[in-house]
Formats: sequence, structure tokens, C-alpha cells
Amino acid sequence: MIDPAQLSAYIASRICHDLVSPVSSVTSALDFINDPAESEMKVQAEALLRNGAENASSRLQFLRYAFGSMGLSDGAADIHEAKKVTERFVETHKPSIEWDIETTHLSYSHARLMMNLVMLAIDCLPRGGVISVLIRDTEDGLQVDVTGKGLRAKLRDDTAEALRGDVPEGGWSARTVQPLFAKMIAEGLGGTVTARTGEEFVAITAHKIRAAG
Repeated sequence: MIDPAQLSAYIASRICHDLVSPVSSVTSALDFINDPAESEMKVQAEALLRNGAENASSRLQFLRYAFGSMGLSDGAADIHEAKKVTERFVETHKPSIEWDIETTHLSYSHARLMMNLVMLAIDCLPRGGVISVLIRDTEDGLQVDVTGKGLRAKLRDDTAEALRGDVPEGGWSARTVQPLFAKMIAEGLGGTVTARTGEEFVAITAHKIRAAG
């Protein structure tokens, strides 16, 4: 499917990509604050600094769950904490998020899967919109539905290919490796991931996920 060395390199690149914007904001703000000639802009620079630092923190906390060892912790995850971390991450992008969770058990691996599906939905909503997360216990295991609704909602062809485990036409990249990673998480929990599209929506579903994951 993909060489482990390539996978780790592209995941690292994806993490760096998500952090470039807020960290750059912090750097720019510090330049203004430290420049005597820009004293009139210090108030704006301080606001930019605060916003950049908050966004960087929000993304780092989320990425620890989505890609890092936090998502591999044993035991049940705190649903409220998982939602809070995800909400703060989504706030640093264009969409908003809404929840409908009814399950007796959400492990850290389940939370990790859900967060990766949310990342996919964000990428499908370049103009913003609403991401709906629905989690249910079913006879076949846990089911996680993440739907992105908005103008110009679109599942890119290379994303769909990666979700199927196929090498995208342009090859693997820091962007296309993330849907593959979501697929790998779902399969590691005994399930599968599928996607369907319609007018102004993309729905991504993880089926038959092991309840005790």
C-alpha cells in the first residue's frame, strides 16, 4: 500500500503544514512588537500574537490525538474532552461542527478515528460549511458518520482513491496520505471506511468498528 518510511514522512509533513499558518502568525506579530517603527501597530500585533498562539495550541492538541501517541492510550476517552479538542481545531478552519453521539464506550482509538474523519470533512469544505458527527452503537459494532455540508462541498478524486487504498494518480503526498491513514485506523479496529457524495455534501462513514477498540 505504502512504504512505512514514506507514511511517517508524509504524516510529519501534514502536521507541519497544519502548524505553519498559526506559527507564522506568531512570528509576524513578534516582528511588529519588537520593531520601534511599528509602535502604532502593537495593539493589532498583540491580538495577532494571541490568536496565532491559541490556534497553534488548538492544532497541536488535536494532532496529538489524531496522529500521535495520545490516540493510542488505553481505556475510555473522555467524550467531552474529545469534543472540546475537536471543536477548537475546527474553529481554526472555516467550517463549524455539530454533534450527535450515543455510545456506551468511546476509546482513544475511536476518538482518533473520529478526528481523522473530521479532518477529511474539513478538506472537503473549502468554502466552509457545517460538519455533523454522528456516532452510534450498532449490532455490527460502532459506526461513525461524519458529514460535511456546504457550498462547493467536494470529495477530491485523489482523496477517494486514497480512502480505497489505491495510489492516487499523482502519487502520495502530505495531503493524500491522511485519508489513507484514516482507512488504516478503521481497518486496525476491524472496520472499513466509505464515502458518498451528493449536492453540497460529502458523507464519510466508518462501519463495523470494534466496540472494544
